[in-house]
Amino acid sequence: MTTDVMTSSSQELLLLLDRNQLRYDIVEHEPVFTIADALAATPALDGIKTKNVFLRDAKGARHFLVIVPHDVRLDLPALATTLGTSKLSMGSADRLQRVLGITPGAVSVFCLVNDKDRAVELVIDERVWQAEKVQAHPLRNTATVAMDRQSLAGFLALTRHVPTIVQA
Repeated sequence: MTTDVMTSSSQELLLLLDRNQLRYDIVEHEPVFTIADALAATPALDGIKTKNVFLRDAKGARHFLVIVPHDVRLDLPALATTLGTSKLSMGSADRLQRVLGITPGAVSVFCLVNDKDRAVELVIDERVWQAEKVQAHPLRNTATVAMDRQSLAGFLALTRHVPTIVQA
């Protein structure tokens, strides 16, 4: 596998996936900023639809990318307990840009390619992890990628992120 993962654009991400023979399907669509937008705008595509949330602990020392099915409501106090951390809250747009090099609306597992220092802990709901395919934005909110489990695991190996699997 090619491990040069210093990527910042959607085009570079897709080239990285192609170079490493990580299979995916992609559809283009109007910009989406919410789950409701995505459900309305995204053409039919296989795979579980996801909600991707960038969180921080109370001190801002730990950062988390939490991926759950799109229709799950996160219980942040329970998740904090599961992760052994203090109160969780949403990371700001500035923090998101600084840590993952992405803007709100385009957050997905693929933004971990920009986490060169591995400062973000990946947390994936078991239903997402067990899904045949997972949908995610390719560093922009005008397209959606569907990737099978094996290719997703290959991508995570490239970024050296090991997910914590939870039941959210």
